[in-house]
Amino acid sequence: MPPADLTAQARIRDAAIGHFAADGFDKANLRAIAATAEVSAALVLHHFGSKAGLRTACDDFVLGDLMRTAHDETSPEGLQDVIRRYTSNAADYQSHLDYIGRAIKDGSPTARRFVDTIIDESEAIVLAGIADGSMRPSSDPRALAVFIAMSSLAMMTLAPVVARSLGFEMMGPAVLQRMALPSLELYTHGLYTDDTFLVTTQQALAAVHATDPQQDAHREEHVS
Repeated sequence: MPPADLTAQARIRDAAIGHFAADGFDKANLRAIAATAEVSAALVLHHFGSKAGLRTACDDFVLGDLMRTAHDETSPEGLQDVIRRYTSNAADYQSHLDYIGRAIKDGSPTARRFVDTIIDESEAIVLAGIADGSMRPSSDPRALAVFIAMSSLAMMTLAPVVARSLGFEMMGPAVLQRMALPSLELYTHGLYTDDTFLVTTQQALAAVHATDPQQDAHREEHVS
């Protein structure tokens, strides 16, 4: 929505997301957030109680938006809608990525919540895709979910490096648009033209497990 159409509470939240992402939670100033939202500092406290309360509201909103987007992307129609929303409102989308990236870089208490939730939701999406036939079966859906989540999180935590590697000055819509098709090509078609590397790895792991049964016991204990 245009800023004028948002409630004061929503304007404060969106302003806080921007400030927390840019400055970090500790350095972000409530008065600066209030000024960006065009409200008084007293109104910020009225709605959220404290800076910590404001951050919790931002965490819930950003994480909820990210999870909705992830679920939408599991269907062709939903993916089209996500692309339309993103291209029409790229700044907000980018601010949410920056917010999560900042939390993870700072090692904040909410970082683990972000990472755990993204991995758990990724696993749920993978399992649902396998069940309905839209995704191929996996030897280890949980580990696959971790890999997918880590790939996504790298885009947030390594944003400047990713952008420079593709010839851009900073992360933004152009970078994400360029990454979109190669990412989907990899997930859809795979990378290798045959199963040589897969079979080699399977054989190597089988040899390791044959000489060290503790490997399987440790894996089963972790999964359970």
